[in-house]
Amino acid sequence: MNDILINTVIEHTKIMFYNFSITLKTCDMDMILCDMPIWKHVYHTLHSLDQWYINPEIYNEPNFHETNLNSLDDYDNKKVLSRELLIDYFETIKEKIMEYLNSLSDEDLYEKPDGCEYNRLSLILGQFRHFHCHMGNINATTIYNTNKWPKVLGMYWLDKINDFEDINNLYE
Repeated sequence: MNDILINTVIEHTKIMFYNFSITLKTCDMDMILCDMPIWKHVYHTLHSLDQWYINPEIYNEPNFHETNLNSLDDYDNKKVLSRELLIDYFETIKEKIMEYLNSLSDEDLYEKPDGCEYNRLSLILGQFRHFHCHMGNINATTIYNTNKWPKVLGMYWLDKINDFEDINNLYE
């Protein structure tokens, strides 16, 4: 079996993760966007990825989570998440998702996870859409504040992502 589809999903997920690692390093966590600090936009993006990429019906909140902490409609100023905590959370999610993807075949993508109304491919594509939308918003604040464009790897890097070593050059 070829598993071309799942391998494509894995490649694009690796690129998405690489690009967000740049976003995490370049964004101003205290910048306000739509009445919310950027750290809250970052957490919203990561929390959604964590909850929805695999199966939203079987999900455990991270130990630091509080009610509505992931909401972009509710901000009470009481709890602030640090860049370090968000990077650690991102690394945990990345590891969990890559382990999950490496366990799947093309056929698995058409199946619905336990208790979920969506198939695996729909969950993954939905998170690609959601994640990139928010990553774009966050990067736009960096561009606006610094007049520098955070590095974004594209299609060219799909089969070469493991060869990309320039992790210190954060801007285009």
